[in-house]
Amino acid sequence: MLYNKLNLIALLFIPLLIIFSFFGCTEKEHDYAELVLINGSIVTVDNENPTAEALAVKNDTLMSIAGNDEIEQFIGDKTEVIDLKGKFVIPGFIESHAHFIGIGNSKMNLDLREAENWDEIIALVAEAVDKATPGEWIIGRGWHQEKWDPVPISNIEGYPLHYTLSSASPYNPVLLKHASGHAIFTNKKAMQIAGIDTSTTPPEGGRIVRDTLGNAIGVFEEEAEYLITKYYNQYLSKKSNEELIADKIKAIKLAEQECLSKGITTFHDAGVSFETVDLYKEQIDLNNIGLRLYVMLIENNKKLQEKISDYKLIGYGNNHLTVRAIKRLIDGALGSRGAWMLDEYSDLPEHTGLNTTSLRSLRKTASIALEHGFQLCTHAIGDRGNREILNIYKSAFKKNSISDNNRWRIEHAQHLSQKDIPRFKELGIIAAMQGIHCTSDAVFVLKRLGAERAEAGAYVWRKLLNSGAIICNGTDAPVENVDPIKNYYATVTRRLTDGTTFYPDQKLTRMEALETYTINGAYAAFEENIKGSLKKGKLADITILSQDILTVPDEEILNTKVLMTIVGGKILYSDL
Repeated sequence: MLYNKLNLIALLFIPLLIIFSFFGCTEKEHDYAELVLINGSIVTVDNENPTAEALAVKNDTLMSIAGNDEIEQFIGDKTEVIDLKGKFVIPGFIESHAHFIGIGNSKMNLDLREAENWDEIIALVAEAVDKATPGEWIIGRGWHQEKWDPVPISNIEGYPLHYTLSSASPYNPVLLKHASGHAIFTNKKAMQIAGIDTSTTPPEGGRIVRDTLGNAIGVFEEEAEYLITKYYNQYLSKKSNEELIADKIKAIKLAEQECLSKGITTFHDAGVSFETVDLYKEQIDLNNIGLRLYVMLIENNKKLQEKISDYKLIGYGNNHLTVRAIKRLIDGALGSRGAWMLDEYSDLPEHTGLNTTSLRSLRKTASIALEHGFQLCTHAIGDRGNREILNIYKSAFKKNSISDNNRWRIEHAQHLSQKDIPRFKELGIIAAMQGIHCTSDAVFVLKRLGAERAEAGAYVWRKLLNSGAIICNGTDAPVENVDPIKNYYATVTRRLTDGTTFYPDQKLTRMEALETYTINGAYAAFEENIKGSLKKGKLADITILSQDILTVPDEEILNTKVLMTIVGGKILYSDL
């Protein structure tokens, strides 16, 4: 009798085993990857698992990074498998300081970065005038007087006078931004519209460059730019709101395409308005932005007090938008002699640069940032600017002991007093620097600072790193091309186009430079737990390059091509 009962139980149990097996297989299918990369040379920037051959991705996340054999288990019938054939794979580049819509705008206006002299700029403007209607503003960006050959015969402090430009555009106001963004060049028509004459007083923190008779030559530095740009903004206000938004959306799309083609997966947008954040949110909700954005708000203290609590966003839109930082500026740029220096400029005696935002205002911003749990990111280029902002940070931390993990940043940190170099580590301040600025600016650094100051404190990457400071890397585009490969090359070689090197003892190793462009950038945005390295559980943000930038000869680095850019497991750019 017992025997028969056992047989009956067995007969009933076997179908259950079959059913369980069937459903077990179905459940196992859920472990299959959506995307697998095999046969790669993968550098993870993860110390626990530094290299691998293959990786598997599911639901925008890395499932595994290992050898080819180990990854095979994640390949199912629906898995997309890419054979890398030895190509070089790294975490997606993190652009730690640039201007997103500015990149798009630079593609819609005159790009003056490649102009070799003032005559070429005049020719570009004249060509634009031929296509424009009278009264239409001609907009461009990228000129730099220190990089022209030949130097204009008639000049003030290296700046040409406006007369040739005015002749080329008698009926169109012209506004050309300096490469740094810290000065503009305008023509007679624009100055007439703005009512500029010998009696015009520049605002605090700004300068109108004049000739010996007191006439404006067309150059307006720092806060004085507003004397002209407010009239350009009035011109823009004649457009409908729909037209203005359409222009911004076009700029966003152009910027994203450019960044993805350069292997960038996350972009730290260094200064946008509340209005722009609203537009980013809208476009992300519509799935129109695939790149990840880390945004710094640039608004005055009054607006920050009123609105900031409504704008803090962390990981919005499936980690495509984070807003938890404020951007301010304490000084200008070295090229336009606006960087605030402790001592006078070597090539402009009695001038020490410009303090563009009052220290009182910056102290208030620091208080707002701490009160609302925001990171503060302050543009500081000159040694005086850096010292003053370090003092403000130190005082703010002392008065408001809310957190010892503020990760406040100094954007650029280009010229430092030796006394201030160790303070970055001591205060936990991140140096958000740009390798390409070093080699791009080198042609005029010695003129501005002299050899002694330049060697002691100009672009001192190695000194900062050796002191224990965290450095993240970027391009400040559209000031420079948003190209991580060129920037990486500058960081590890400090080599100029003429073959000379700019204080090579300050260059970084290949791996250190890669870290500044990946895990350090993630840390600078409080995101090191989800990105910046290729590790199980992190976001599948991946860049595939044509060759190993850690090992190829220096001269070969610039020949490296971006073959694929993957954000959250989705291939958003491919040249394979």
